[in-house]
Amino acid sequence: MSSKVKIYHNPACGTSRNTLALIRNTGEEPEIIEYLLNPPSKRELINLIEKSGLSVHEAIRKNVEPFETHKLDQPHWTDEQLINFMLEYPILINRPFVVTELGVRLCRPSELVLDILSAPQLGAFIKEDGEIIINKDGKRI
Repeated sequence: MSSKVKIYHNPACGTSRNTLALIRNTGEEPEIIEYLLNPPSKRELINLIEKSGLSVHEAIRKNVEPFETHKLDQPHWTDEQLINFMLEYPILINRPFVVTELGVRLCRPSELVLDILSAPQLGAFIKEDGEIIINKDGKRI
């Protein structure tokens, strides 16, 4: 049986780890795609961006080396060119993208995942940095 939740995950990223933990806090074990090792296809990437309601410029990571080296903040780059850069350098794909039956979100901050999870949180949740997201009564803070 396949999971109803899919996360494009980078285990080195705290936001991605917190998002994965919030998903697991519902009792769901998501399909985990470590996108740096297994990048999405061009069609998958375009679908993630479109379904999340973001522009390509909003979905690209700006604080990584390929962005600076190629000066991707310049207005002459088309969406098609930026997508191609994201495929060539998956580190440029902002993360984590999460796909559920309720929608697709770029979960920055991680608690945005709560908007697209159908199962309730099973207990309190505290992010790695100590921020309380779900209190002991199961209420979102």
